[in-house]
Amino acid sequence: MFWRKQKAAIERFHPLHRALTLEKGFTVSLRRDDWEPVIQSLAQHRAEIRRRRWRLPDRVPGVLVPMLRVMASDMRPDGVLSVAADLRGAKIPEKTGPQYDVPVQRPVLSLRQWYAVDPWLRMRAELRDGSVLELSVTDRVRYRRRKKRNPRGKVKIKTKTKTTHLVRVTRRLAKGAAVQRPGTPPPPWIRVQIKQGSRMMFRANGKLLGPLGEAELTDRILHVSTEPFRWTPPGRTTGRTS
Repeated sequence: MFWRKQKAAIERFHPLHRALTLEKGFTVSLRRDDWEPVIQSLAQHRAEIRRRRWRLPDRVPGVLVPMLRVMASDMRPDGVLSVAADLRGAKIPEKTGPQYDVPVQRPVLSLRQWYAVDPWLRMRAELRDGSVLELSVTDRVRYRRRKKRNPRGKVKIKTKTKTTHLVRVTRRLAKGAAVQRPGTPPPPWIRVQIKQGSRMMFRANGKLLGPLGEAELTDRILHVSTEPFRWTPPGRTTGRTS
């Protein structure tokens, strides 16, 4: 009976919410206002779903939903917001690189190392000032499996991970948009690239040592996202507005 109630609740979810629950991801482009039913459906998840296999990762309410709201708030009604979310995690084979041995000294007997690259979130929004904003969040996870003999002669195997969050935000301005160099440089952990042309492009790359909690990760993503906007005067737009 409990299982049936859980399945019935999932069937009532928005189709994209259902895809996140059952397939751990989706790729879709929708108009700005069409995202609101998705957000409202996701808000019901924790109250409706108790079974572990159908729980959503904390990064859905903690990162994905806040970023949907932030993106939509700066869009015109007919603007399109595209999202590709992959919540399967970093351990699946297609995201994992080859393993290799690292030189060791006793009492360590062996050390295997490999990396996983998990590009779990991509977003593209058409903003009301005529610019286009693209965001990607990728987790790069280093795995180290160590085999060590302790003083009592017992061999122990331990696997440790080190996570780095890579955040990239690109803003392509509308044609003829005014540009203004910021009065202060970005923080050391953000690198900015500029591409000249009829539509100037600003790209901010943030490298964050993790793993970070969802609230802190969202705050850092917003920090990186702010950087491309510091290069245009406030209140100056050339695109369509509404």
